Amino acid sequence: MVEVGDIAPDFCLPMATGEEFCLKEYKKGWLVLYFYPKDNTSGCTREAVDFTAHLPDFHRLGAEVVGISRDSPASHEKFAAKHGLGVTLLSDQDHKVTEAYGAWALKKMYGKESYGVIRSTFLIDPEGKIAHIWRKVMVDGHADAVLKRLQKLQET
Repeated sequence: MVEVGDIAPDFCLPMATGEEFCLKEYKKGWLVLYFYPKDNTSGCTREAVDFTAHLPDFHRLGAEVVGISRDSPASHEKFAAKHGLGVTLLSDQDHKVTEAYGAWALKKMYGKESYGVIRSTFLIDPEGKIAHIWRKVMVDGHADAVLKRLQKLQET
């Protein structure tokens, strides 16, 4: 499991557009990398909509926002269109990247156990290091909290 100060695990994943996003090629500044369970579910939709609403603020601070789930690129394309999303969505269908970041674990729901995505967010600095981690994220207010943390980190 990655920790603050670690180099962010590298990856290349397909975007909704069919193009590939590779972390090692991302040289634009800060990156908000969030893992979410499923397109078009209530919590995941709220989270993506909230991050989209704050995109101008993130961009002013030199940050991009990228969401990762196991959904297909086609699902991401429909999800983004349906909700007017501006965040980049990546498809991790074999959950290898999700595992590398420690966002894949055994979950218990309604008395049943299964492996799945643990809603998590990683703030990656311009040098490729993990600057902050939110695990077991609660959606309400999360995008605001990430934005505030980014502002605080940039002040130091």
